[in-house]
Amino acid sequence: MRTFAQVMSTIIYDSPVFGPIHSRRLGISLGINLLPKGGKVCSFDCIYCECGLNRERRTKNPLPTADEVVDGLESKLQELKAEGIVPDVLTFAGNGEPTLHPNFPEIVDRVRQVRDIYCPSAKMSILSNATQIRRPEIREALLHFDNNILKLDTVSPIYINNVDRPQGHYDVEEQIACLELFRGHCIIQTMLMRGEYEGCSVDNTGEEYIVPYLKALARIKPRSVMLYTLDRETPVAGLEKADPEVMQSIAARIRQLGIEVSVSC
Repeated sequence: MRTFAQVMSTIIYDSPVFGPIHSRRLGISLGINLLPKGGKVCSFDCIYCECGLNRERRTKNPLPTADEVVDGLESKLQELKAEGIVPDVLTFAGNGEPTLHPNFPEIVDRVRQVRDIYCPSAKMSILSNATQIRRPEIREALLHFDNNILKLDTVSPIYINNVDRPQGHYDVEEQIACLELFRGHCIIQTMLMRGEYEGCSVDNTGEEYIVPYLKALARIKPRSVMLYTLDRETPVAGLEKADPEVMQSIAARIRQLGIEVSVSC
């Protein structure tokens, strides 16, 4: 059993484009960070976030402009082409929640244009906590992603408030209803773990969590589900990796719903 100690070795990116890195789920990934360099901006404050807690990563740096993102991407793709490297995927991720950028739809369109010129075989992916999907313009922009990866760790409001810690409006039933609107054009990403935080269990692998979670998946009908657990140090102590056998058991139950599943233990 591995318990993650409280450390400060969190990951913060200093530019709008980073990598490429090898993603255990997506392949050779070139990252696109729409949040400020040297700091974090997020509508969640997850206790397991590799970027650290929000209060520890505040910054006065501005958001990158659409031009800075697109110019940086074009420059990096030219550099990679000269090296004979073609990314498998362009991934919107980085220092927080990418859909918070006020020009998110515009940036998505412009990145697609650059992708089509330099690496048309690369897929576009996003890692989003889905907090903004109640906004029609955000849902429309997300439909342009090959891998529209949206977070749903559980459907328990108590757990979400203790672990994901929304920084604004968040209603689980509204989230599920909005996820249904994608009509299968989404991938649900779920963090499974064990341990304790501030005297409360953070184990979301028990039946009280999994049964309603499976019912939500049956409603959403995602293209697939990504189950993962802790892989890097966390900003708080006491968190533990989920048991691989338990994860595989949950995956089997999801497959019974007719939904594909990947498991990263």
